[in-house]
Amino acid sequence: MSKPDTPGVLLPPPLIYFGFLAAGWGLGVWTHEPSLGLAVEVRRGVALTLILGGLLLDGAAAGYFRRLGTPPEPWKPTTALATEGLYRFSRNPIYLGFAITYLGLAIAMDSPIAVALLIPCLIVVDRFVIAREERYLTAKFGAEYQAYKGKVRRWL
Repeated sequence: MSKPDTPGVLLPPPLIYFGFLAAGWGLGVWTHEPSLGLAVEVRRGVALTLILGGLLLDGAAAGYFRRLGTPPEPWKPTTALATEGLYRFSRNPIYLGFAITYLGLAIAMDSPIAVALLIPCLIVVDRFVIAREERYLTAKFGAEYQAYKGKVRRWL
């Protein structure tokens, strides 16, 4: 039986981010967590800026994938290597956008626990999504991907 032409990502990354965000919110409610200590107007402004910035980053990065004719979803086969646009600065601008959006939502919820859970969330994404994708891309694109990987950072 042949190996499927996908990275083998087990959970859609948005669900991972959402799961950690929901866990942070739930733990915050359960423990009656304190506020972040930001004035409501400041908190709303920062949250809105981060949420919109993260969504714009995601949209631009996913749009570039679509222009290349390759799906952005990591459970589908990759047909082209993205190395231009936002991908000149980060190998994972979509996941970076998810992280920025997550942070904005956690701030909007006024949840220090959700903010703190962003770090383990990023570790899970890094180890269980990005690592699988990188093995897949190395096997599929070989030296071209290795050269790209040597020039561009994983996150920023």
